[in-house]
Amino acid sequence: MRDIIIIGSGPAGFTAAIYAARAELKPLLIASSVEIGGELMNTTEVENYPGFPEGIMGPDLMAKFQAQAERFGTEVVYDDVVELELDGLVKRVKLGNGGVEEARAIIYATGSAYRKLGLPEEEVFSGHGLSWCATCDGFFFRQKTIAVVGGGDSAMEEANFLTRFADKVYVIHRRDTLKASKIMQQRTFDNEKIEFVWNAEVTAIHGESKVSGVSLRDTVTGDVRGLDLDGLFVAIGNDPRTHLVHGKLDLTPEGTIAVEGRSTRTSVAGVFAAGDVIDPTYRQAVTAAGTGATAALDAEHFLAALGNEKAAEAVLETEFAVVD
Repeated sequence: MRDIIIIGSGPAGFTAAIYAARAELKPLLIASSVEIGGELMNTTEVENYPGFPEGIMGPDLMAKFQAQAERFGTEVVYDDVVELELDGLVKRVKLGNGGVEEARAIIYATGSAYRKLGLPEEEVFSGHGLSWCATCDGFFFRQKTIAVVGGGDSAMEEANFLTRFADKVYVIHRRDTLKASKIMQQRTFDNEKIEFVWNAEVTAIHGESKVSGVSLRDTVTGDVRGLDLDGLFVAIGNDPRTHLVHGKLDLTPEGTIAVEGRSTRTSVAGVFAAGDVIDPTYRQAVTAAGTGATAALDAEHFLAALGNEKAAEAVLETEFAVVD
């Protein structure tokens, strides 16, 4: 029986592990068998994470997260969680290898996945002119010509943000109307650096060592043409990785895990959530790390309350487990 199991190996998961390990809770972190390190593993240079004034490569940053967590005693397992049993005082985590781990507290920090275009070139050009995060990578496209794919508020926000750096920003949308709110549409229409490419979908991404252009198919006529670019940003949404807790934890209308106020306490006592699975808005490494620290502190307080039998019973009867 363990005190705490952390599911997820991004900034939220490893920060939670650092805090939990320093509190001598001896956390087990389940890091996945494939996608270890979260979305930062697909990022080249990270320049907006505090403490690295010269920037740092995404995989290098995550290696430092892991090394710091392990330094304080975190045990890392490279396997996938296939099933969770979250009711009662003992939580059970079933792994892909058939093993079952038990703990009194769970921190769920599996992050989110950017929706992709479904093109084979995405794997080739990710981090080499192809990005899913304008805030992360916009700086690298000063005085360049780039495009944003999407028609919702996120795409409009990305396009407007990118005009701070790029000379020209195309917005590529498969229809002739936008899903974005009226205010975001108008703001984008009014931006002189932005040009819309209507009724178009990206069918191929071109380049050698980095993106140099795309092929566009007209969704009305079927005609295909090329568009020269220095970079491509995909903003067609993202999905929190909550499939393991559907029907087990309450979710928000956005599909993220519902937590109480500014805490990380979920609808099940002893289960805490951190990072992109509770954040439909910011989705930054630094904000994820912050909620990871909060989750570890919330879990520590919860475990301390379990030392008192009456307090433990009261906690388990509460929809959102508030532990002072």
